[in-house]
Amino acid sequence: MDAESFRTWLEAYRKAWETRDPRAVRELFSEQAVYVERPYREPLRGADAIAEYWSGIAETQDDVHVQVEPLAVAGDVGIAHWWASFRRMPSGKRVHLDGVLAATFAADGTCRLFREWWHKREA
Repeated sequence: MDAESFRTWLEAYRKAWETRDPRAVRELFSEQAVYVERPYREPLRGADAIAEYWSGIAETQDDVHVQVEPLAVAGDVGIAHWWASFRRMPSGKRVHLDGVLAATFAADGTCRLFREWWHKREA
């Protein structure tokens, strides 16, 4: 993984989230990917489970805006800072997230291990 490839992957991730497209998210992950949404929670295992998780997100978020800032790339790992805001459905409350992600990539450029840490503020 190089810096430009990581930026491209992050941009595809951002776009998939903003458009709430679970199929686009699935394409970013290897078949055997592990997705750790929060520490101390059971990770999602496999691209299908990740896509199913994102299907649920698509049903509960609207007016999504995401920003990503790559921080580092070393070997097959990329680290980024990200921010997101969206309207929670059906309550209509605005939610703001601020997080960091570490993604480990397979040789084909798909993510094989995704870990994130984030904080939430609801307006």
